[in-house]
Amino acid sequence: MLAKAEGFSTQWLIPDLEDSVPDAEKVAARQTVVEHLPALQSAGKYLCPRINSLETGLAAYEISAVVSDHIVGLSVGKISSVEDVRAVEQMIEQAESKNGVTKGSIRILPWLETAGAIVKAYDICASSARIQWAAFGAEDFSADMGISRSVDNTGDGASAALEPGLAYARSAVAVAARAAGVHILDTPHTKFRDLESLENDSREAKALGYKGKLAIHPSQTEVIESVFRPSDSEIERARAVLDAAEQAEKDGKGAVALDGEMIDMPVIKRAQNVLRDADLL
Repeated sequence: MLAKAEGFSTQWLIPDLEDSVPDAEKVAARQTVVEHLPALQSAGKYLCPRINSLETGLAAYEISAVVSDHIVGLSVGKISSVEDVRAVEQMIEQAESKNGVTKGSIRILPWLETAGAIVKAYDICASSARIQWAAFGAEDFSADMGISRSVDNTGDGASAALEPGLAYARSAVAVAARAAGVHILDTPHTKFRDLESLENDSREAKALGYKGKLAIHPSQTEVIESVFRPSDSEIERARAVLDAAEQAEKDGKGAVALDGEMIDMPVIKRAQNVLRDADLL
């Protein structure tokens, strides 16, 4: 599967050492991932291996093994406190020194997927310069809360918005990450063959402020990218807003109307966000 991933169109990959690997295969999986990192990087991939959580006792061994110039970061599950981040930071610093990697170059992608993590989401996201992204994990959050996931029991295009148990946590993580200046990613959609519900779920995540969504299958990436990438009409509208605002400033006006909408600073900022998301600003 790792060798096949060299040909995927997506640039970002998260080789998984955690939930997809049985306990008896953890060591073998670690070696397999390490062996494939150079080829994946040579194929133009940005790699962020997902290691096991601190509570398993495997994190230190995995960090020591995978930290290299071939990866850009580490995806770490079940981060529940600032102290967890500090522990991971220390392990990464030791691995950078041991493996000859530039100090501070390895980023951390923490998964916020426990009740404790949701309560401390801002503190966690703002706790380290290594944290440039964060992810909400609905599966482990549901398990931690002792609630079921209704989306997993439907095949009719249902989405996470229909799961009241996720509503607060999903929103709180997005707000906290934004306040900390961190790029926030939504939980994977586990029904990977149901592209209709994936699209619905992705649109709801975008509406909450998420900037992307994690995929667990190559077939999901096109749908996710189509939702989170601004559409041509959104880009055209954003440019029109900024052009109108620029003209208003030249004319000495504080605000101007465009197609019946008052163009003021919040509208301008939203337009700027659209163009930034499209890498046009």
